[in-house]
Amino acid sequence: MHKKEKLISMETSPLPKPKYLKEDGLSKECETLLSTLPTKSGWTIALYNYQGHWHYARQLQGVLSCQKHFQALHNDILLVTIPKSGTTWLKAILFSLLNRTRFHPTQDDHPLLSNNPHMLVPFLERWLYMEEENPDLSSFASPRLFASHLPYASLPKSVQDSKCKIVYLCRNPKDIFISLWAFTNKLRLQEMGTNSIEEVFDKFCEGVTLYGPFWDHMLGYWRESLKIREKNYFLTYEEMKEQPDLHLRKLADFLGCPFSPQEEKENMVGAILEICSFKMMSNLKVNKEGKLSYSEVNNNTFFRNGEVGDWKNYLTTEMVERLDKICEEKCDGSGLKF
Repeated sequence: MHKKEKLISMETSPLPKPKYLKEDGLSKECETLLSTLPTKSGWTIALYNYQGHWHYARQLQGVLSCQKHFQALHNDILLVTIPKSGTTWLKAILFSLLNRTRFHPTQDDHPLLSNNPHMLVPFLERWLYMEEENPDLSSFASPRLFASHLPYASLPKSVQDSKCKIVYLCRNPKDIFISLWAFTNKLRLQEMGTNSIEEVFDKFCEGVTLYGPFWDHMLGYWRESLKIREKNYFLTYEEMKEQPDLHLRKLADFLGCPFSPQEEKENMVGAILEICSFKMMSNLKVNKEGKLSYSEVNNNTFFRNGEVGDWKNYLTTEMVERLDKICEEKCDGSGLKF
């Protein structure tokens, strides 16, 4: 090949896909399972329905490995959300809360100042068990803090059978939809174009979204929180935004690490909320320029505006009525309201 031809070839060859869009390197078990599952076009990549919820291929491999190998300890803490419910914020809060004696929230070398929260509180099925079939978790400090987007019925049996505590963060589905629409459009490659809000709204209402249907996901944890309150803490994003100091104290009590009178005097609650604030985290260099090693997603995609009620700027009256009707019908009699 001549030098000029070689240059042209290099310029026109497609760039490698980021990890979050790859579907190769799957185990034989996963490939066999995928061939039997219902599949639909997703928001960025094909989705497969497993145990009543939608997953992409590499993530499903992580789900299978997690279900097979993860052994929960009685003092483990698991933060669960459906995507775009405020996961990044609550990861930061729980990490700061549980590690406040090791890392005071006002110290200059606090881990949150140089790490995205997703790197400090690892996802089980979307990182640890997606990278390795059976990772060694022995180096994690006690109590171990993990995160997951798994629906309750798909959690590893050891989680359901143990005394480990589950914190579930819920959010108004209308805001989840807008945040997810904006987020997934950032993940699409240029040649893929962007999803129209109308197209993905139909998918969302049909339950075809990552880990969806959203109503089944939320109701699963809501019902568990009513049955076993000492194990399951159900919190809404809206409540946390409205009274963050109150709910941070409640989380501390639930997790068995209440604030001491001395900590209250020193305003530990305020210090934690400050370092975990949207303004603080979104302006850090690591969150402006870095990316997640396990997925190659840019850190800045996790910080849009963090506001309640942003859906009002995007959804038509007809969209609002359709989504409200779905929520009313699906949650009827459950006690869960938005």
